[in-house]
Amino acid sequence: MQNCIIHGDIFYTPEKDRSVSAPDSSLVIENGKIKGCFREIPEEFSSFRLLDCSGRLVIPALYDLHVHASQYQFRGLWMDEELLSWLNEHTFPEEAKYKDIKYAQKAYSIFAEDLYRSATARACIFATIHKDSSILLCSMLDELSMPCFVGKVNMDRNSPSILVEDTDESINETLSYVNEVSERFTYVKPIITPRFIPSCSDRLSSALARIAEDENLPVQSHLSENLSEVDWVKELCPQSESYADAYRMLGFMGKQKTVMAHCVHSLGREEEILKNENIYIAHCPDSNTNLTSGIMPARYFLDNGYRIGLGSDVAGGVSLSIFRAITDAVKVSKLYCRLVDPSFRALSFNEAFYIATKLGGSFFGRTGSFEEGYEADVVVLDDSSVSSTVQDLSVAERLERYAYLESDKPVIHKIVGGKILF
Repeated sequence: MQNCIIHGDIFYTPEKDRSVSAPDSSLVIENGKIKGCFREIPEEFSSFRLLDCSGRLVIPALYDLHVHASQYQFRGLWMDEELLSWLNEHTFPEEAKYKDIKYAQKAYSIFAEDLYRSATARACIFATIHKDSSILLCSMLDELSMPCFVGKVNMDRNSPSILVEDTDESINETLSYVNEVSERFTYVKPIITPRFIPSCSDRLSSALARIAEDENLPVQSHLSENLSEVDWVKELCPQSESYADAYRMLGFMGKQKTVMAHCVHSLGREEEILKNENIYIAHCPDSNTNLTSGIMPARYFLDNGYRIGLGSDVAGGVSLSIFRAITDAVKVSKLYCRLVDPSFRALSFNEAFYIATKLGGSFFGRTGSFEEGYEADVVVLDDSSVSSTVQDLSVAERLERYAYLESDKPVIHKIVGGKILF
């Protein structure tokens, strides 16, 4: 890891209701960790490499808790359908193409490069059921020094023949995938990935839960995304009290660190299960809007101490940009308080930024803030194309404008875990 100093206009959110702005200041990184922000560089750090980004925004990198790399090629298509028909008619046929390693090579190379150039430092990624192409994705991200969790997806029922696995094969392929990824790669780690309860039999799900526990691996899946999906789980698991309870009965939900994407329809059904300290909720506002799933009550989860982060959920979401997820989270929270529960307040920009950085980043460790001792995940942004020559904007206002107007723009510099990527 490099010792370095980044000089610029610094902003971060150490708490959900507190932000820190430090214009024309220096961020010191020592041994890959944040040492602090200083107006004047202390003498003890004077020999560190200086990255002079004067006039540019210096912020913690962002974190994507839920994205489907295998869907990146059809983002922005078929957005007039709801979840289950969208999966069956479009998503599953596309994911089946990843059996062809040549197709996977072309498609995943585009995804990996775009993720690398974005403001996202770390991500939880769904691949497909295909072990070889999933490992290929891992190798691409590892070569780019991107510390991500990548999951080989599991599906052994209620899926098209082109994507349904034999149960024993799914279990064995997952074990082989976990071993190879754990041994081969420095930055990329495996994550157990049952797609969702409708596509995984009880035997497969229970086996995956045991693998996660035995190998001490995190888990990712989907929860209470769409009303038709929730109803389907009730039919499949009549003995369970809720969708989350069905996962718990199968051995998930609490033993291992877990990301559950969406949780749109969880209030009144499964809050107590989600309160477990190992469970993270991935809020995917763009996808929830596009697939007519509903509005996740982010304010409730944030104010009541749940662990929540943001997800792009490509291709339900149309962009890898977590800046876009930040602004979408603010927008849909306004609709929630207007149309669903007027007692709720809408999220502020700073709160959504906190969710995207420190709160969501905690899934990956002590990341997402510029407090001393945090891993140095940093991005530098050039907002000159949207800066105002009439108004004198604060650092926080410039960042908000950048998020709304330049959300898909590649960043200028990116440092992950103290390593300068570019």
